[in-house]
Amino acid sequence: MTGGFGMSAGRLSLLAAASLTLLGSVSAQAADLGGDCCADLEERIAELEATTARKGNRKVKLEVSGHVNEAVLYWDDGFEDNAYVVTNDAARTRFRFKGDAKINNDFKAGYLLEVGVRSANSKRSTQDDPIGEVGFDVRHSVWYLDSKTFGRVWVGLTGGAAEGVTEINVAGTGDVAKYSDAEDMGGGLALRLANGTFSSGGTTVTGGDITIRRLIRDSGNQAGEGRRYNMVRYDTPEIAGFVGTANWGGDDAWEIGLRYKGEFAGFKMAAGMAYGENSEAPATGVVVGFECVANRTTNANIAGTGKDADCNQFGASGSIMQEATGLYVNAAYGVLEDELLKDRFGAGTEDKHEFYALEAGLQQKWFPIGKTTIFGQYYVADGGATDRNYTTVGRMMSSELDIYSLGIMQNIDAAAMHVYAMYRHVEAEATTTDGGGAGVAGTLQFEDVDMFMTGAMIKF
Repeated sequence: MTGGFGMSAGRLSLLAAASLTLLGSVSAQAADLGGDCCADLEERIAELEATTARKGNRKVKLEVSGHVNEAVLYWDDGFEDNAYVVTNDAARTRFRFKGDAKINNDFKAGYLLEVGVRSANSKRSTQDDPIGEVGFDVRHSVWYLDSKTFGRVWVGLTGGAAEGVTEINVAGTGDVAKYSDAEDMGGGLALRLANGTFSSGGTTVTGGDITIRRLIRDSGNQAGEGRRYNMVRYDTPEIAGFVGTANWGGDDAWEIGLRYKGEFAGFKMAAGMAYGENSEAPATGVVVGFECVANRTTNANIAGTGKDADCNQFGASGSIMQEATGLYVNAAYGVLEDELLKDRFGAGTEDKHEFYALEAGLQQKWFPIGKTTIFGQYYVADGGATDRNYTTVGRMMSSELDIYSLGIMQNIDAAAMHVYAMYRHVEAEATTTDGGGAGVAGTLQFEDVDMFMTGAMIKF
């Protein structure tokens, strides 16, 4: 705020609150215009400031926000069924601190600190473990310098050009069920064979069993999709709805991408694409870029190739909605190629992992409380070879995953809330080096898995 007083909007708000508090005492002294009323108000403001969360300084804005997203997940793997209370990892519970400060008419500086919270993980829980994973994870810790003329530079832990590039969705259903990131709903469930055993041959889940998420680029992370890691990132200024991004970090990972967002002739549209390469393997528990399928930490024999990692990926998605009717469609594609798989296992090895995904739906405000979205999703992943050996069945040579989903999401505008329900059907198979028994390659046909999840996300 400018002017002789130089007082911030936040301080004026506290001043108003203090004024209301002091009305009773001030009325008794109304005739005493020479009283020290302002000193009393200043003292009251100081008391209020001492009992509230506040910024460390008055030059940089502070905004606290986030959401809580918890649900009940029911599953049936063909031989067993159960229900868990989980954190919905499609948009897991989180809190964030962000803000910026104006430097001059062209430049400003800002920051983002975001922490994810899981009380249980919807993509890591198994038949024998209703929790899967708990705790906090740092999602963003980054500062930036922004210019209307030159664009924005980021430094720190954040997402790059490929982060979210396969999940673009103008309908907002990605908060509850992503159409292109299938592992988030029940991805940790182990797949059963026709006789009811898991791939290890047992009836309890072990680390050597094939789960749904292991059929998606082995790690569960989507082909073509980026991750958050330590990087330097540059975003161009927006030009006719287009923004370009380039980033480098981790060690030897880089990505470039282009995104568009706009409206035309009654349609709302968004789209993006990104390409990246990574040649560095992570230390245990360290993220150094988007994940390759094979690297020197997954198998010591790869060290003989003289490479740490060697993979590239491309991802793209688009979303369009006719605003008058609320009809919309989303489409996504991603592919990753890992050269180390051929270096390790021979020229005939399938080193490509790719997926296709579609979502179509209808979004209308049928009820005064907020918009209702009804949608259907289809997802297929064709997985290549991996460098992980599974108990009994050996190394995976290829895999296929087909997923069909139906869902409904109801917005409650007055509470900044989404209430949702989602059904998902999973069909899967995998070819492994010992799938035929006695060291013979063979295809494993898994039992279908059905899931139902209902819950709510509330923003703050």
